[in-house]
Amino acid sequence: MGRSKLYDSQIACYKHQQKYNLTEALDILKKIPHVKFEETVDVAFKLGIDPKKSDQNVRGAVPLPKGTGRQVKVCVIADGPQADEATTAGADNVGSGELVEKIKGGWLDFDVLIATPEAMKQVRPLGRVLGPRGLMPNPKTGTVTDAIGNAVKEAKAGRVEFRADRGACVHVPIGKLSFSSEDLLENFNAIYDALNKARPTVAKGIYFLSCTISSTMSPGIKINIREMTRQQS
Repeated sequence: MGRSKLYDSQIACYKHQQKYNLTEALDILKKIPHVKFEETVDVAFKLGIDPKKSDQNVRGAVPLPKGTGRQVKVCVIADGPQADEATTAGADNVGSGELVEKIKGGWLDFDVLIATPEAMKQVRPLGRVLGPRGLMPNPKTGTVTDAIGNAVKEAKAGRVEFRADRGACVHVPIGKLSFSSEDLLENFNAIYDALNKARPTVAKGIYFLSCTISSTMSPGIKINIREMTRQQS
């Protein structure tokens, strides 16, 4: 398929192969032509890990200081006081057995599923339904916890999960294109720091190999990630 007129007009606004500092990249991203709907801004990191090795798995979650710019539907599997805590914190759906059966039947009208450790014995059989959609609760992402109220508040405020794929790449949203550059920068830095902390101890050599930033309908703009790495060292 040929390139679209929008794509051609976008890459004409900057040097496609050049690496920019983050501030310059955000400025370019905001100035290039865009479609009329509200686009999400994403960052993609290529990491110096071997994802085939279990001890080099990079996975976690981080609350974005400026949020994600979208409403997040949170579902909680819990009983008793923790169920009440989830409701008070703003969870959209709270329950145990009946809610598990509802999910088992195909209901998936939520963005985040949180469960207490006790409730996980009910949730684990849902792995075939939840796993392929990235909805399975996991302690590493803070979605299996006894601190239910805090987990719900973080999810509603804009916590994002990250995970390295088979190609050792991590794709994470950092907000909407309508966010100010300052807010996008703050969210980016939060993700960068979280990825840095999640670096496997056995991973040797350069960790951040490359990085690009893009919006839903734009090409990727290359970021000089080595510059940021030097600042961290």
